[in-house]
Amino acid sequence: MPASPSSSAVTASTALETDEHRALRQAVAALGARYARDFFAADGTGSGPGPDSGPGPGPGGKGEPTTKTRHIQDLWQEAAKLGYLGINLPEEYGGGGAGISELAIVLEELGAAGCPLLMLVVSPSICGTVIARFGTEEQKRQWLPGLADGSRVMSFGITEPDAGSNSHRITTTGRRAPDGSGDWLLTGRKVFISGVDISDATLIVGRAEDSRTGKLKPCLFIVPRDTPGFEYRQIDMELHAAEKQFELSFDDIRLPAEALVGDEDAGLLQLFAGLNPERIMSAAFALGMGRFALAKAVDYARTRQVWKAPIGAHQAIAHPLAQAHIELELARLMTQKAARLYDAGDDIGAGEAANMAKYAAAEANVRAVDQAVHTLGGNGLTKEYGLAQLVTAARVARIAPVSREMILNYVSHQSLGLPKSY
Repeated sequence: MPASPSSSAVTASTALETDEHRALRQAVAALGARYARDFFAADGTGSGPGPDSGPGPGPGGKGEPTTKTRHIQDLWQEAAKLGYLGINLPEEYGGGGAGISELAIVLEELGAAGCPLLMLVVSPSICGTVIARFGTEEQKRQWLPGLADGSRVMSFGITEPDAGSNSHRITTTGRRAPDGSGDWLLTGRKVFISGVDISDATLIVGRAEDSRTGKLKPCLFIVPRDTPGFEYRQIDMELHAAEKQFELSFDDIRLPAEALVGDEDAGLLQLFAGLNPERIMSAAFALGMGRFALAKAVDYARTRQVWKAPIGAHQAIAHPLAQAHIELELARLMTQKAARLYDAGDDIGAGEAANMAKYAAAEANVRAVDQAVHTLGGNGLTKEYGLAQLVTAARVARIAPVSREMILNYVSHQSLGLPKSY
């Protein structure tokens, strides 16, 4: 019998990978398989850790976490021990010395097993990458070893209530303290920031005044969670996930001079150095989810028999599943291209490919999840099969961290050279 998507980590696009990459996929898939049953048996709809819980050893925090949150803690810690969390970070700071290509494999395979780690998109990918590329030596020593071994976690704050997809409207502003200390005073609001309660700090995207021109320019600040005046409030979401979403507010909170990441004049470059990995990892997250849903549907279609043959023998069932598989494979190829370009240092090429990969993976994921639920019929809406909860989760892939419409804007302007409407 041919291998199902759930029984083999090697498919057409993985054949283009190195032996090391294929071995990594198989090892991570085996790790995910040990946790998947508990993830979907656990109740993930509880309140989880609150604002006073403390970050604890990785995602999940202290306090009274749900059963599902505890499973995430355990998986996070084991993945850290195996070197997966910091696989993209420099070896001299405790990382694996590899790249986003390898980290994306880790996230995709955990997702395909049914136990993705959302904070992989944020902590080692965005924050770890930005600090590794642009941080001071002191910032690297302070943060990278902990991000690599999972003992420290960082969130990423860019979206604002009144800015949405328009990052040019960001109003979070940093200004030098008037006392001549060199400290920063940071004021602003952020919204839909993942995992703030389980993070040691948040990498905040703001703007600072250029002393030469007086104009505001992008800057990134590391804001520890216990900074006086740094307030965060959980947003009630219909999406049932262990990692919560938060709104942040802060008014002239005081940060030391070294809170500024890297060069004050390279803020835009530093920002996009983090956004490209974010899109690549978001694509990997969507691919894993789509593969998980498709594997469930294929296994069901092979065994579910209503007439003389299993329902998978009927083209009305088989063809949409085949189409979903094709679309996921195509999206993975683009994700691999984007990751390779980024790891090779081609930020411009990676920007185009990363946006395309995120778009393709999100669309393929939504269709795969929808077809999986449809294949199972009523069973697709039960907790037993764990698919109904993916309908909302898959829809998020089209919205965050950048909407499909903004990606189409990017491609039409940057790739096709069409004029802007804004």
